[in-house]
Amino acid sequence: MPPRGADPSHAIDMAKKLKDWVHAINVTDGSRAVMRMSSVAVCKLLIENDLEPILQIACRDRNRIGMQADLLGAHALGIRNVLCLTGDPVRVGDQPEARPVNDYESVQLLNQVTALNKGEDPVEGLLPDGATSLFAGAAADPNCLNVKSLTKRLERKRKAGARFLQTQMVMNPFVLEKFCKEIAHPLELPVLAGVFLLKSAKNAAFINRVVPGACIPNSIIARLESSKDPLNTGIAIASEQVQNFLSIAQGVHIMAIKAEDKIPEILNRTKINLQQK
Repeated sequence: MPPRGADPSHAIDMAKKLKDWVHAINVTDGSRAVMRMSSVAVCKLLIENDLEPILQIACRDRNRIGMQADLLGAHALGIRNVLCLTGDPVRVGDQPEARPVNDYESVQLLNQVTALNKGEDPVEGLLPDGATSLFAGAAADPNCLNVKSLTKRLERKRKAGARFLQTQMVMNPFVLEKFCKEIAHPLELPVLAGVFLLKSAKNAAFINRVVPGACIPNSIIARLESSKDPLNTGIAIASEQVQNFLSIAQGVHIMAIKAEDKIPEILNRTKINLQQK
């Protein structure tokens, strides 16, 4: 998560600690509609520190011209991985009076990335200096109860140019398995399953209350509540999920909000081979 300020040193220091543990690092773009440093800037700083970034781009705050500029600028800076998102609504953030743009949504943004990868100018003709080579991904929520709607949405994302899926947090391996077998795999979309580090029962209950689509089961909340060391229990739960999910999906996306330094411990407990790509 980029800093809420102009000094990136803490974020970069946290990222450096993950260098031998992860293959890539997500950089959020105004997540939860809260001001943060430019995700493009942080991605560039990660590259300078020999770390592989995934640039998240949300459609909420910029019109198509601004997003086209960011995509071209990111490519010029050596950024290749892009996660295309519609973005959280401004009403959930700390500046609800801000005006959302939403000129594009995620499918349209994916189409834009695909067009730039074909060398197409957004107005007419071709880009004067050739095509980009961006690797686009999309978000998905396996917990969605409307399977038909979810399938159609992901079909559109695949057609628009999505090359991989990164899911919202998943707590139930059976939900993930059903999602992969029935939706993602037929679409030939690799899945990075979302694993969220829960720090306490209170934290889990809060997420259930405010995060759309979150469904942390009562059994996990009870396990955290009865623990003498809830954070350690949360690390254990996340480690168990990583082990389970890697037998179902192609990878995991670990979300440890403001606790990125705990990711090595989560992975160390899994005993997985971190050199496997």
